[in-house]
Amino acid sequence: MSLLRSTAVFGALTMVSRVLGLVRDVVIAAIFGSSAATDAFFVAFKIPNFMRRLFAEGAFSQAFVPVLAAEKTRKQASDVRRLVSRASGTLLVILLALTVLALVAAEYLVMLFAPGFRGDPEQFALAVDMVRITFPYLLFISLVAAAQGVLNTYGRFGPPAFAPVLLNLVLIASAWWWAPAFERPIMALAVGVFIAGALQLAFMLPFLHRVGMLAWPRWGWKDSGVQRILKLMLPAIFGSSVAQINLLVDTILASFLMVGSISWLYYSDRLVEFPLGVFGVALGTVILPRLSGQHAADSPQHFSRTLDWALRWGVLIATPAAVGLAVMAGPILTTLFQYGAFTDADARAASLSLVAYALGLHGFIMVKVLSPGFFARQDMVTPVKIAAVSMLANMVMSVTVVLLLRETAIGHAGLALATGMAASLNAGMLYLGLRRKGVYAPLRGWGRLWFQVLLATATMAAVLLVGVGELDLWLDAGLWRRAVSLTGWLLLAAVVYLGMLLLCGLRPRHLREQAGS
Repeated sequence: MSLLRSTAVFGALTMVSRVLGLVRDVVIAAIFGSSAATDAFFVAFKIPNFMRRLFAEGAFSQAFVPVLAAEKTRKQASDVRRLVSRASGTLLVILLALTVLALVAAEYLVMLFAPGFRGDPEQFALAVDMVRITFPYLLFISLVAAAQGVLNTYGRFGPPAFAPVLLNLVLIASAWWWAPAFERPIMALAVGVFIAGALQLAFMLPFLHRVGMLAWPRWGWKDSGVQRILKLMLPAIFGSSVAQINLLVDTILASFLMVGSISWLYYSDRLVEFPLGVFGVALGTVILPRLSGQHAADSPQHFSRTLDWALRWGVLIATPAAVGLAVMAGPILTTLFQYGAFTDADARAASLSLVAYALGLHGFIMVKVLSPGFFARQDMVTPVKIAAVSMLANMVMSVTVVLLLRETAIGHAGLALATGMAASLNAGMLYLGLRRKGVYAPLRGWGRLWFQVLLATATMAAVLLVGVGELDLWLDAGLWRRAVSLTGWLLLAAVVYLGMLLLCGLRPRHLREQAGS
């Protein structure tokens, strides 16, 4: 399967998941609003979700796939299956121990992730109770990530991309139907997270069987392949997940800001995650097995061309997505969330942080595309050094924001801006690192591509700025008018952008694999 087709399959199914994720957030916003209880749930969900991205989709996947791809290239299927069995078994035992520890130390986890909750004993206790329900999700979803690594290595990108749909469906059902049955309705969401993790793992098993890699997990700490994975994981835990660490810093510091700040950051981050997940994660996920195989086969020229292809698509998507989110922040948030307990003030506040996050979208996406260039070569040291600089910069900027803007209504937007700037710094240093190592050499045509993309994006932004009108008009409109208007403007934006690209001479053949060769 070609890179473009694989990316399209992964991106399309991820889009289904993201759309349902937006529906999920609309339902949660309408039913629970931006309350202390909602903030408590978001923290309880963020803790296992953060560790999922840190350990499972981050460090484990980035270390597991290159080793697995090398085994697949050089050895027999039985050897690959043995590695899958021992790697998943070792991961399972470690996660069981971590889960038991987290259940015992739930209070300390909440103190770490949201120290500001200690000023409200009821909110703090609620968050602790929900952490004890949601944390086992990490166990399930980490095994899902292991299955995803196997399936991606064998060119099966559809099932892993679809699995998150189950989480969104369960949480929608939890908020809509099950919440009234609970004494504390918000607890239904925590239970839903637990159920969804088990369902996602069960969903992946038949597909592992189809590729001949459904193996019973076995402890294999001393296995040479497992040892290589663990050795690569240690720096990757930090290096591949700096964006998540920066978002965690936002949550911790936001707990000291105005009530609702955590929720405003959550809703705006969810919208930024839409293009990031559909395109950025899709590109990074698809190219990692390809790059790993090319490195194992000692094919540096093809390695560089694969990176070049992914970077071109990253620029083509990230640029209009960032500008579109910034220009349409208010109308999008109003249309999706401003109902029920989610007020006009919430929509205005969340739009500020969405604009700030959008400014860093290029960085977020490029980190996803550039990092596999290091991970595929089993080079974890360089990304760690770069991530350390980026994270330190984010912390300095974020703490400064809290100190200066703590009593204002824009403190949360300052945190989002700091995170976006740190991501851009991270991406820039990754790019320079690949160039200096001679791993990546840009092919011809980049200057022309940038001119085409910037002109098309500027034209699109001008149309939206002139046409969408003031935010008050959207706040006063009803649901159907908002939905129809937003859909129309987004479709028009896409038509204008693509039309301008065609007028500037860009054709699909220019963006196929080995573009510019």
